[in-house]
This record gives sequence, C-alpha cells and structure tokens, in this order.
Amino acid sequence: MSRPVIRAGKSLPRLTLVTLLVSTLAAGPIATGGAPAPAAAVGSSGSGATHSPAPATSDLPSPPATARETPAAASGRNTPARDVPVPAAEQTPPHLATTPAPGAQAAGLSTEQPRTRSTTIIRQPKPPRSRCSGGLTLGTVVTCTAIVDQAQDVWTVTTTADDDLLLIQLGRGTGRDSVGGRVTDATGRELCRLGVDANRCRVGAAGAYRITLQLPYPTGRGDYTIAAESTRTPSSCGQLPVDLFDFGSPGSTVTLPAGAAARCHLFDQPRGALLRFADPGGPRDIRGLILDGQRLTLCELSYGGGDCRLDRPGPYRLLSWEQYGKEGTHLVKARRLSDPAGCQNLPLAPYGDPGSAVNSGATPAGETTCHIFSTDAARPLLVRAVSLDATSFDWQVLDATGAEVCAREGIPVCAVPAAGRYTLLVSSPRYADRTHRYEVALNPLDRADGCAPATGYTPWDQPALQVSQVARVQTNCQPFTGRAGERVIVSGARWTQDTGGNRICTESSDEVGCVLPADGDYRVISYREWSGNSVETYPLGIRRISDPVGCPTVRPGSYGAAPAGAPAPVACRILDVPAAGVYRVTALHGDNVTTFARVLDTAGRTVCAQVRCPLPAGRHTLLASVDATSTTEFAVSLLPLRPTGCTPVSDAGWADAPHRGRIDTSGQIDCLVLPTPSGASIAALLPVDAALNVDIVDADGESECSLWWYTWHGCELDGPAPHSALLTGQTWVTQLAYTVGFARTDAPACPTLPRDTTDTTVTTGPDRLAACFTVPADQHAARQTLTWARTAGTGRARLTVFDGAGRSTCGTDRAAQGTVTCALPPGPVTVLLDTDGNTATYRLSHRNAGTS
Repeated sequence: MSRPVIRAGKSLPRLTLVTLLVSTLAAGPIATGGAPAPAAAVGSSGSGATHSPAPATSDLPSPPATARETPAAASGRNTPARDVPVPAAEQTPPHLATTPAPGAQAAGLSTEQPRTRSTTIIRQPKPPRSRCSGGLTLGTVVTCTAIVDQAQDVWTVTTTADDDLLLIQLGRGTGRDSVGGRVTDATGRELCRLGVDANRCRVGAAGAYRITLQLPYPTGRGDYTIAAESTRTPSSCGQLPVDLFDFGSPGSTVTLPAGAAARCHLFDQPRGALLRFADPGGPRDIRGLILDGQRLTLCELSYGGGDCRLDRPGPYRLLSWEQYGKEGTHLVKARRLSDPAGCQNLPLAPYGDPGSAVNSGATPAGETTCHIFSTDAARPLLVRAVSLDATSFDWQVLDATGAEVCAREGIPVCAVPAAGRYTLLVSSPRYADRTHRYEVALNPLDRADGCAPATGYTPWDQPALQVSQVARVQTNCQPFTGRAGERVIVSGARWTQDTGGNRICTESSDEVGCVLPADGDYRVISYREWSGNSVETYPLGIRRISDPVGCPTVRPGSYGAAPAGAPAPVACRILDVPAAGVYRVTALHGDNVTTFARVLDTAGRTVCAQVRCPLPAGRHTLLASVDATSTTEFAVSLLPLRPTGCTPVSDAGWADAPHRGRIDTSGQIDCLVLPTPSGASIAALLPVDAALNVDIVDADGESECSLWWYTWHGCELDGPAPHSALLTGQTWVTQLAYTVGFARTDAPACPTLPRDTTDTTVTTGPDRLAACFTVPADQHAARQTLTWARTAGTGRARLTVFDGAGRSTCGTDRAAQGTVTCALPPGPVTVLLDTDGNTATYRLSHRNAGTS
C-alpha cells in the first residue's frame, strides 16, 4: 500500500486517517517509501556546527541527494531546529513537487507513487552568536568577558549634540586577541576605525551611532572593555579649584577607573590667559583636551602637559584620559603664565654685593617656579641664576600676557622691550632626580649702580686688578675710559660693553683684542661661580696692546748666546728693530717650551707669528700670551734669520772627529756652518741619547730639513750655500753638553766594502761616530744581504744604505748585530754604520741575496 502524501492546504477524512495510521502501525516501514525521517539536528550557538542526524533503520537505500541537505530537509520538514534562530530573510520555504505518480487509487486513498523533492533546501550559514551588545551609556565602562570567532558585538552610543567628538576607550582585555572595530551612522556609512586604547571619532548630527566590534581573525577568543565620552555633552563635569592656576598650588587629584574614556573638569580663567599644564609624571600616559565655551578644542595636552592660550570665550573644560586605559590617579597641575599669582617679587640688583635683591627657590622635577620684577624702561638685564646643587635647569622671561621675551641660551642677557611688569620662570627638567635649588638676581646693564671706581689701562708690568666676590649671584662692573681705535685686551671678564649695556667686540676675528668703536666710557662685566664658603677674589686685566705701556724692550741678539730678551713675568715685549729684514723670533718659557707668540704693529694688528718674521725698522710689540692677567715668565730670542757667526764643521763625520758644544740656557741657538755644496745630501750623526734638535737652513736662513728625530734619511740641500745647522735643546732641556757629526750620503769618498770571504772590521768610539763604505756598481746584485755584528766593546749600531743621490733605500734600527736584505738600485751605493758613540769593534760583510 502506497504511503499517502499530505498536500499542503488539504485535509483527509477522519476514517481515511484512522485507516492510514492503523495500516502504518501494522505493516511497519512503508515498502515503497524511504527510510523513516530522522530527528531534527541541534545547532551550537557558539560555533555554528551541527550534530549529525541519527542513522536510518531501513534496509532500503536512500534516494541520492541532489544537493547538501540540512537535517530539517532530511526529515521532510521545513522548520528550523528549535534552538537555532534563523533570520526571517533566511527562512525560505521548500518547493514541493505536485505531479502525481501513475496508477489506481485504493480504498479511497491516493495510489500515486511517493514523491521526492525536486529541490533541496540549502540553509544559509548561521551568524556567530554575539554575547555582548546593546546601548553604551556615556561615561560608563562596559566589560565583555568573551567574544568568539567571527562574532560581531554591536553597541549603540547616542549623542545629543551635532558635530560631536567622541572619545572612545577600547580596552585591550586579557586574551591574546585584541578587538578592533568601526563606528557607523544610521545609513551604515563608516565614520572611523577603532583600535585598542584611546580613540577619537568625529560624528555628524545628534543621534545614535553604532560601534561594531570583532576579532581580527576568523577564529579566536578575546575580551574587552568599551567606554565612550562626549566632548560636547559629557556625562558629568567636576569643578577644578579656583586657585589651581596659582604658582604654589598643589594641584587637583583626578581618579580614572580602568578603561575610562575620559574625565571632564570645568574651570574659568580670564580670556586670553596663558596656562601651563605640568606633566603629572609617573608611569601613566595622560593626555588631555582644553575646550572653550562652545565645546570646541582650544589646545591638546601631550603627556598631560603643555601651554594653552585661552583665546576664545569660556567657561572652559579639561578632558583628560589615560592613553592605554590604565586605572589610577594623577594630578592636574597648571599655572597661569599671564599675570601670574603666587610669585616672589624680585627687585633689580646693583653691581657688586646684591644684598637683599636676591630670590631663592626650589623647583621639583618637571615643574616651574616664578618671580615677578618690574622695570621703568626698556633695558638689557643680566639674569644671574645659579644652581645650588649642580642640577640642570632653564629659565624664561615673559611679559604680562605670558609671551616669551627671552630664554636661557648663550649669554644670559635678556633685553626687555618696554617698561612694565615681567615674569621670570625657573624650570626643572622632568628627568631630574631631585628638587632643583637655586638663587637668582637681575642686574640692569645700562645702570652703573655698584660699579667699581673707574681706572685707566693697567700697565703690562703691573699686577692685574683684584675683584672680590661675596655672593653666588654677584656681578661686578669695572669702568674704564678709552679712545676710538684703541685695541684693548680684557681678561678675567665675561664681556665688555658701553654705558648703554650694549656688548662690543662680539664678532670673531683673527686679530687679537678689541678695537674700541668710539671715545667714551666702557664697562667690563665679570662674575665667577662662587662656592659660598668665603670671600673669593679673581684677577681682572684691562690692558692696551696698541702703543702698550710696561713692555720690556728687546734688541736683536747673537747665535750661540742666551736669548736677547731676558726672562720676565710680563706677557709682552717691545722689539726694537734697527733695520728692515727677516728675523727669527721665538718666545720660550724657562723650561725651554716654545709658546705661541704674535708680533704686532703699533696699532695692535698682527704682523706675523713666530718663527720667521719679516719686520720693517722700528718698534713692534711681541705678545706671548693673550691672557692679560698672565704672570708666566718667558724669554725672547730675536735673531736675524740669516745665520751669522757660525762655527765650521766637517761633513765627513765617518772619518773626522765630531763637533762638541754646550747649551747653557733655554732659547739658546748654536750655529754650525757646513762645507757641503748645494744639491748634495747629508745625514746627522748623533749619540743615541742626544737631546738635541738639528735644523738645516740655507744661506738665507730658510729651512731645509730637520734631522733631530732620526738620521738615516739624507737631507737634500737644494737652497743656496753655505748651509748651516742650527742646534737647540729639546723641549724640557735647558742645559746640555752635546756631540754631533755630519756625513755626506751622495757618493762620498768612502773606502770600498769588499765582497769576498774576508769580512771588514771597523772600530768606533766618542771621536768616530760612524763608519762609511762604498759598494761599486759591479760589486752588488739587485738584491744584496748585509750583515754586521759587534765583536768587542759596548753599544749598538745602525746600518743604512744610500743610493747615488744620497737618499736612503733601506736601513735598520740600532742593535748589537743584524742582517738586512736590500733591493739596490743600479750604480754605486753608500753603506753608513753609525753608532751611539761608545767604543766598540764591528764586523761587516755583504753577499748577493741567497748566498751563504
């Protein structure tokens, strides 16, 4: 018997229905039908997965499916599972076939074949279930403990003001997945994206806006907090204390719950006021906005601090928040910089002891203290701010509106532009590890109150002035009178100025000293860092270098004698030059240390620096130090550049005895004249411990080369003959007895060094500093090995090989014995063995390289 099909919208007679039920119960499964309908599947609200339907109990095969069936479709029902809500748009009724099967009907029942569905119901994927959604009240922190997979949480926030700026704090949560989202209007248009931590979103008309939140990946689990606050209509707004903006106010404590979007505070100040908010410090990252009376942003505070000019009407609001939503408290600390309250009054100080015209203060790290002063005219002020504990600090001078007039940088002088009331701020950096303690005083530079009595220039041979300091912030003033064009050196001071307080000679120059711009009175400003333990004094020098007074006179001296300018503790000399010419000018301290000296004309302009100095006949000033307070003793050597009175010496020191002499004083220059012609080369022969400088000059005194630091390089004499050797003691050596010899190195007439099995033996000593040999061109290969060894006596020797022009091609250091292989040029070469002056016997030989 065929299973009847109940059509939609039809009813069966009661008898027929009873017969059908009885037949079904008696016969079991319908023979021509499919398996019994399985139970409906149950869906999970968290993941969208479904349980598999129960297996069929019939032995007959199921008809093949034409598409994936949901459990509901397999049961023959078009209702969704009871615990899985399906949106109305997704509830699509199945399409049922209406064509009957062929055959007769029996017992009043339909005899058509059982129908199968011509289409299969395909259920849309279930949207992930949202656990957290709803209305988000301004100023309230909402916690969502779980958001899973692709779930989207939708919150609605409502603002009653147009063009509102919403502050939205999206907490990071404790899970590994951070939530993100977007804000949309009623039409679904996206207004802004949201990330974790603090966000801002500008919305349009008053009304409701959706905040949609979800995880960044299709699978995962997280949690979050969400909070929003309106800048136009905040949920609540407390009142800041009236005296919050006074210097010295402790500030106002603000508590922010974890995840809060912002806290609002009302305050009122005069329009145009300049406020400075201090960084609250600590580990929290506090940010803030200052809003005007129309709830529009005036200023933004980074890290809770910054300056804000209230240039639009109030009342005003401060909204502050923690960038990362951390819980905690912080201080709102602010100061009014325009027309400030709570500042010390600072009177202008005189020069010298400032007396009571001093303020002291203590500024905590990251904060500012203030001082109020008044002036009756525009003027330059010296700001003497001194730290009492070596802590870094800054200062500013502001006018009555809070605008900066000047700040600490370079010279601590501030030019106030007009009479009036000003504020001096002293600030301590945030990174300071302690409260900064200081003292401060202001000196009007255009006034002479407290200046010392006027003096003329101090002569160079007289002691410098002595100035006393009795206070940390004391500034001293020393007047003097000068004439236009005079060149002056001032030492021990900060600067020189005219009576109006204008500094002079501020531009850098290669010249020495300061040229006075006009006739009149000038002031030298000086001060020292004072320990505060006792009265301190320091020297102050004001001396003229154009036509100076008190400089000893020096006339040209002689080679081989003490310097013409005897040692004296005076920084200048007058060089009295009888005839124009080029002179050798050297200034030396008593320990034979050369000091940098300048030679000046009568106007104080530089003519030359030492050593080579062309001078016209007349008087010139030598300045050995630009320190006008110097009392260092020095001597001056003034000699013609062209040597005179020199002692003749041999240039065959390998055969002749060396020259012996003595340096008796610092600055002495001995002169030896050489017989060597121009174009030749020579080497100096010195004992190993000789503390002697050897400089070779030509007939005009022009330098050829220096041989004091080593001897194995030959010196080519390319200037006019005769050539001279100038001998001086090395630095720190003021007296010595010396021995020196010279040897030509350009093919001198030396004996031949044989190349055979017989070695050559030589004896050296105090009267023979070297041995010289020639190796003819046909007696050496391109590479030659030379050997020497001491066989008797003491000391060490050095072997050097020179080519035909007298240039060294190879050599060794001093040793008792040694072997060296040299690449030799074509032609004869010279072998020089110079020793340290000890009596000794040496054996020499040479072989072609590679020959035993």
